[in-house]
Amino acid sequence: MVRKIKAKLVLQLRNQSLSRRAIESAHGISRHSIQAVLDAADRLGLGWNEVAEMSETEVYAALFPGRGVRESVFAQPDWPRVHTDLARVGVTLKLLHQEYVDAYSRAGQAVMSYDRICRLNGDYAAVTGASSRVGHKAGRSIEVDWSGPTMQLLDPTTGEISKVYLFVACLPFSRYAFVEATLDMRQESWLRAHTGMFAFFGGSVPRLVPDNLKTGVISHPREGEIVLNDAYREMAAHYSAAVLPGRVRAPKDKASVENTVSHVATWVIAGLRHEQFTSLPQLRIRVAEQIDAYNRQPFQKRDGSRLSVFIAEEKPLMQPLPAASFEISTWSYKRKVGKNAHVVWAKNFYSVPIGHIGALVDLRVTDTMLEVYRADERLTSHLLLPASTANRYQTNDADLPEGRSWQAWDRVRIDDWAARMGPATVTVIGKIFEAASIEEAGYDPALAVLRLSRRFSPTRVEAACELALRGPIRSPRYAHLRPILDTGQDKTGNIPDESEADGGGYVRGSAYYAGGTR
Repeated sequence: MVRKIKAKLVLQLRNQSLSRRAIESAHGISRHSIQAVLDAADRLGLGWNEVAEMSETEVYAALFPGRGVRESVFAQPDWPRVHTDLARVGVTLKLLHQEYVDAYSRAGQAVMSYDRICRLNGDYAAVTGASSRVGHKAGRSIEVDWSGPTMQLLDPTTGEISKVYLFVACLPFSRYAFVEATLDMRQESWLRAHTGMFAFFGGSVPRLVPDNLKTGVISHPREGEIVLNDAYREMAAHYSAAVLPGRVRAPKDKASVENTVSHVATWVIAGLRHEQFTSLPQLRIRVAEQIDAYNRQPFQKRDGSRLSVFIAEEKPLMQPLPAASFEISTWSYKRKVGKNAHVVWAKNFYSVPIGHIGALVDLRVTDTMLEVYRADERLTSHLLLPASTANRYQTNDADLPEGRSWQAWDRVRIDDWAARMGPATVTVIGKIFEAASIEEAGYDPALAVLRLSRRFSPTRVEAACELALRGPIRSPRYAHLRPILDTGQDKTGNIPDESEADGGGYVRGSAYYAGGTR
């Protein structure tokens, strides 16, 4: 049969200057078949150079078009449309076969069985490379990873060279790619790269498929639930996506991005190897230009390019982005709520509902907000105080106890409390604030003095302040007043020794030991 002629082999051997007789004897091809191939090639002007990159089947079809092809009595589906529909959510080959049967049966044409459709579908995918499109639904997932190969930045002042890491993301259906250059692979860079990725794609998808790195996944056990990093889970939820990490040591679970990483090494790292970069923005501009060229490169086995397939078929199926952009957050765990119903962050105080005094809470901090959580419940939120401030109080009215005013302590409130106790107390408080470098630094020692009135009467505290002021201590504090009150010296008016006053200690009297008897 002529159909079995190895036409490409015949042309290759002729290119090697073998005669027809030598080809016939070496490969068992008949003289008439060899002559038919050579005549067809000469008629069409095809030599070895023109067919070297073609497959055996393609060479035969080019030399003998239509030969050996049998016409089918069955109506043929529109295969390009079949594979476009298969990429849509919920569409299966079984559904498309039923629609094919319904359409052509009404027209009175013979239709193929489902088994035959499946077999021909596989043949079509093998020839056109459409299998990669069938394996992934459009607008359903994004695969993300770090590129193993890195780039470099040169500091023009010191000559120091630093590494630059590449975050790579890929839409498996269209193979449309995004690359972001970062100075490290820490959590903040990981999250910021994701926000840039979603903005670049102009939409979101239901599934994120990362590797099992700690910035995204805390643990991925063989059995049980995957434990995600809180910040990564929060970011994915903001974009209405679920994080489904690939299995440990199973790169095929995210084969698209693995393939894209290797392409990035060629298009970006190798493509820019002769250029020197001195700033990250400069490098990012060139990386973006290289990736744009990569996305516009035509496919070898599919029609169009990554960009054209993304715009025409995938982007319309992606979810719209949320109205507000995601804010990168930092988590701080097990912070104790103080007795004043405030929790400390960056040397400032933020209120928590009073019922949670003494509890351990978690703080979520963004560039602008601080949120307080207990377990999975958000208790309250605050605008973040500037980093330059210290000992400032941020208090929400809703966090205060009902039926009474709850205010942050300030100099006015402290002075009012001292005035109600007496002039000596006012003087002691004034000296404390004079010794403080900033006013807020005096709040705690001043309140420590005033709160002595909760254990001892205000009259006794006033007397202790008056007695301490007559002594050698320039700025009496709690450590000086408490021994006076504990030993009752405020009642007798005796001034403690200078050494005792300076040390803040005292000697207990005989009444303390053995009930006063010896």
